[in-house]
Amino acid sequence: MSDTKHLLNRRNVLKAGAGLGALAMAPNFVTVSALGAEMAKVDMQLGWLASNGILGETVAMSKGFFAEEGIELEITPGGPGVDGVASVGAGRAGVGQLSSSPSLMLARSAGIPVKAFAAGYQKHPFTYFSVAGSPIRSPQDMIGKTIATQPTAVILLRALLAQNDIAEDQVEIVNMGSDMNQLLTGQAQAVTGWLTNTNALKIIGEDRVDMMLWDTGIQLYANVFYTTDEMLDEHSDVLTSYLRGSARGWDYARQNPEEAVDALVTAYPNLDRASELDAVGPVLGFSFNEVTAKHGWAAMNRENWEAQIEIYAKLDQFAGDVPTVDDVMTLAILEAASDARAKAG
Repeated sequence: MSDTKHLLNRRNVLKAGAGLGALAMAPNFVTVSALGAEMAKVDMQLGWLASNGILGETVAMSKGFFAEEGIELEITPGGPGVDGVASVGAGRAGVGQLSSSPSLMLARSAGIPVKAFAAGYQKHPFTYFSVAGSPIRSPQDMIGKTIATQPTAVILLRALLAQNDIAEDQVEIVNMGSDMNQLLTGQAQAVTGWLTNTNALKIIGEDRVDMMLWDTGIQLYANVFYTTDEMLDEHSDVLTSYLRGSARGWDYARQNPEEAVDALVTAYPNLDRASELDAVGPVLGFSFNEVTAKHGWAAMNRENWEAQIEIYAKLDQFAGDVPTVDDVMTLAILEAASDARAKAG
């Protein structure tokens, strides 16, 4: 998953909202055809390019778990110029996956009728990376430092500073791209990225110091599964079957990580097997932890969503009305698929 390239800012949300008038004309996104038994065809729209964020879904497809649950799944990658939220909102895809939960909150505020129904990663992998010579281990260590972050992730840094009572003028914020050069050349004392992007992090070396956004008090969900209000109202059984298939795939990946990587790189040959083997440990670590051990894979809770909405409202990030928790998430599908969601950490 690519850093925060598909976190929506207010301008992107407003652009996506421009197509809302066509929603009533949208085609039905679930088709059911008799293939000996009823099968529901579901299109899963990714927010970015295919990566290890769909490890479990790839396994579930290769092992036939989706077929056993009555689902024929097609995965549609995103990428530059692809607005996945608008695609799902307009009915061109039945479900979607977002890198970060704020994208969904912002879209809902802009009038796009989408809602989260599961969280693939229990903790967001977004992290501030520094080096031992000038380490940043806590938000207070940022004071007086230069922090390089992606333009779409500036709001995350602003939220971090606000959460920790640090004035924005106490930190110099500069833009960065996808590499870590500003840290290595000393132009910045921290850069940002995902802990699951192990290939990009190798350049920093063993001197690396990590400070996860989650540990600073900004606790976002990642790899969020979402759909539309209409889909929830009319096809909750299909969503339940879909989530059951995904859950079975992720649990199989947890127990068979090397086989799971092989399934992923077979499906997406552009991915490097060695790099994915390095990344599979962190990917599974974010997917299964003490929360999933108690509540099952893909669990989420209302309190976390409430806290996210509150901090974004304080920073005046919503283009329209501030959404409620019930606007942005539902636990109904998680509960309906609970027997398939492994309780493992």
